[in-house]
Amino acid sequence: MSSENAMVAHNIRLLRERRGLSLAELARRAGLAKQTLSRLEQGSGNPTVDTLFAIAEALRVPVTRLVAERRPSVTVQRGDEVEWECGAGFESRALGLVYGSGVVENYLLRVGGRAGGASEAHPVGTLEHLYVVSGRVRVGPAENPVELSAGDSVRYPGDRPHVYESLDGESVVHVVVSVPYGGSRR
Repeated sequence: MSSENAMVAHNIRLLRERRGLSLAELARRAGLAKQTLSRLEQGSGNPTVDTLFAIAEALRVPVTRLVAERRPSVTVQRGDEVEWECGAGFESRALGLVYGSGVVENYLLRVGGRAGGASEAHPVGTLEHLYVVSGRVRVGPAENPVELSAGDSVRYPGDRPHVYESLDGESVVHVVVSVPYGGSRR
């Protein structure tokens, strides 16, 4: 059983039990065979998007409640516990991933003096939100980048080639990448 199937199985069972519904009753409300729902709760099924939406509607929850991992409300990441990864002209530090209706990635990028790099297009519908922590940068779509200073922010489509470039000395930027459901960065 994959970790994704185990997560969906756990979430369906938990939500069904919290509502006091039997397996048969939830299957009836969702318009599914009881055996199908049973397999999903055991983590052995591979639900379609339509099946997940039917179950979510029957439980009266957003579909993200079925596919999102339940995590503690507070997560601490100490600066000395994470290593920076080298990229093409910059270093990145992952701050976290959130799954739900898509994937949201948080990064700090350290872009070296007069250095930077191009980034390939991500899946269709991807947005990048960038906040300059320190320094000056040129960022955004490769065909039309913008210059920003500390405290500035920008949002641009990440589904086309884009650039990160420091204009003077080392710059640090916080990047949030929102990849819609169905697209995967990894």
